[in-house]
Amino acid sequence: MPKKPFNSFEMAQAQFDRVAGLLNLDAATRELLRNPLREYHFSIPVRMKDGSKQIFRGFRVQHNDARGPGKGGVRFHPLETIDTVRALSMWMSWKCAVVDIPLGGSKGGVICDPHELSDFELEQICRGWVRQIAKDVGPARDVPAPDVMTNSQSMLWMLDEFEAINGGHFPGFITGKPLNAGGSKGRTEATGYGVVFTIREALKELGIRPGDTTASVQGFGNVARYAIQLYNQIGGTVTCVSCWDQKEKQAFAYRRSDGVNLEELLNITDHFGGIDKAKAVELGYEVLPGEKWIEQDVDILIPAALENQITLETVNDIHKRVKIIAEGANGPTHPDADAVLNKREIFVIPDLLANAGGVTCSYFEQVQSNMNYFWEKDEVLGKLDVKMTSAYISVSSLARSRKVSMRDAAYMIAVSRVAQACKDRGWL
Repeated sequence: MPKKPFNSFEMAQAQFDRVAGLLNLDAATRELLRNPLREYHFSIPVRMKDGSKQIFRGFRVQHNDARGPGKGGVRFHPLETIDTVRALSMWMSWKCAVVDIPLGGSKGGVICDPHELSDFELEQICRGWVRQIAKDVGPARDVPAPDVMTNSQSMLWMLDEFEAINGGHFPGFITGKPLNAGGSKGRTEATGYGVVFTIREALKELGIRPGDTTASVQGFGNVARYAIQLYNQIGGTVTCVSCWDQKEKQAFAYRRSDGVNLEELLNITDHFGGIDKAKAVELGYEVLPGEKWIEQDVDILIPAALENQITLETVNDIHKRVKIIAEGANGPTHPDADAVLNKREIFVIPDLLANAGGVTCSYFEQVQSNMNYFWEKDEVLGKLDVKMTSAYISVSSLARSRKVSMRDAAYMIAVSRVAQACKDRGWL
């Protein structure tokens, strides 16, 4: 029998169903929260650089907005599916709730490959996406942000189109903007730094000095880079990173036993996060197949790329030395693999806590844009540290008191907050 393809939304619903059972949620609450409140599918006609016309498929899913306007990125990916967007919108609801910011969960996407598109074509897709959804998003309704293969320039094109349609300035419509257009200082660092803030707290609990630890990181995009930077600053050493090689259409891992040099690698990396393999070899890095990142003899694993990377097929490749997995990516661990990790007593910092730094700082940007007053970088990152540390302590305390995993504890806090907001509004 052929293997059933992975479905992110089924995974997200399975995670929710488990927690709904732990919380004894009633049937109506379960039905409301395990599906999106609303979703949009649309076509985006684009005139390409050569004058031809091409139609791209776009999505926006609003999972729940009981706690505040929807919040979530817009991904450009050739393999994007509506089920992936549904899953990510649900995870955003839980992520905003677990760090206790007044936002709901949304997500958007376009099926396209930015590697194969010019800047002109990408701009047309960004503006076309906004035109199709403009009536159903906005500062008080649903606030987009960058995600996989979108960036601050993408957000500025989207903002400009939204403002042209609505005839005014609405900088709070979107986050992840360039600094000179209402962006927040500290935003680029936020997700990666947030991952390391939670690692720092976990190491405190486990009685381990950061300087005595090593890590392996999957991915070399924005999240991974700043996680490596801050992890190095607190004393840790990253010995392996992996990334996608666009030229060879496969992933490679780059290992150096005495630690990777972040600045050195950044100098040989393209704007999609791909490391130049030949130059890495010249610099003394050992090149391995991409999946080898998970097999490294390290204390900490940081999956910071795509979902469904730790599965029943890969979980047993994790080295016996690994003590902590900090989920910098969304949904990197399949529920079946979770059971194995729990049995091995590997301390998992779940995605909706570990990578919530990005949405937290997006909230800060939204607040600053709406009041037209901006904070300095140290203030932003200080506020982020307070939020992430507070959320970590709440999750860890519940995990210990209820004798459940960190993932279950994070979900229990998040789902109960969203469910209560729905009840308070009279929806349930």
